[in-house]
Amino acid sequence: MGINRSILVVEDEPAISQLVAFHLEEHGYEPIVVAEGLRALALLEKSLPALMILDLMLPDIDGIEILRRVRSDPKKAKLPVIILTAKGDEPDRVRGLEIGADDYVPKPFSPRELMLRLEKILSVREGVEKSKLPERFGCLEVDEDRFRVTVEGKTIEISATEMRLLTELLRNRGKVLSRQILLQNAWGFMPNVTPRTIDTHIKRLRQKLGAAAAYIETIRGVGYRWVETPPEESAESQAGKAQRTVRRGGKQ
Repeated sequence: MGINRSILVVEDEPAISQLVAFHLEEHGYEPIVVAEGLRALALLEKSLPALMILDLMLPDIDGIEILRRVRSDPKKAKLPVIILTAKGDEPDRVRGLEIGADDYVPKPFSPRELMLRLEKILSVREGVEKSKLPERFGCLEVDEDRFRVTVEGKTIEISATEMRLLTELLRNRGKVLSRQILLQNAWGFMPNVTPRTIDTHIKRLRQKLGAAAAYIETIRGVGYRWVETPPEESAESQAGKAQRTVRRGGKQ
C-alpha cells in the first residue's frame, strides 16, 4: 500500500482553495476540495486523508467545531490539521492550538510557507525521518515509527506537533531548551508562531502524559527541560541506598 498523498482542503473561498490545490498538486499531493464543513465531516467518515487544511469561517459550521469533532473521535483523532484562516489574532490562534490543531496559518499567506509547514508535519507520519527503536523513559515509551506513545502501558492520543515536541525534549534530556529553540527544532520555518505556542502545547502534552508529565520541568523565564533521570527511579535508588546503610549498621 502506497503513501497516502490526499489532502482535504476545507475552504469556501474559490480563489484560495484553487491556489492551495494548485500548489498541492505541484508538490505531488492529491487535493480534495470542499466548501462546506458538513461535507468535509461526511468525507472523513468514509476515509482519512493524510492531512486536512481547515478554514474557520465556513458557511454552515464553524471550523473550530469541526476540529473539536475530529479530535473527539478516536478514529480521526490523529489526523494532522492545519488551520488556514483570516482570523489570525493571537486568541483565535491559541484557541485552535488548544483544541488540537497541529499548525495555524493566518491569511494572507505564503503558499511556499504553507507547503513547508505541511511537509514538516507529514514527515513524522510518512517515516521520512530515520527509523528509530522505541525509547523507554520511566513509565513512558515512545515509538516514533509506529507513531505511538504509551504511559504506564496505556496508549495515549497525540498529535504530530506534540510528537515532535515530545521527542525533541526527550532527545535533549537534562538540557534546558528555550522556547525559541523548541520553535525552531520542533516547528521549523514558522515566522507567525509565537513562544506562547510552546506553552500551549506543553500544557496539552502534560495533560495527556498523566504520570509522565513530571518529566517535563518548567525553567521560569527560559523554557523547558526533560529531567535527566525519571523521578521514580531516583526515589528507588535512594530507598535502596538507605536499606544498604541500615544493613551495615548505619555506617557510610
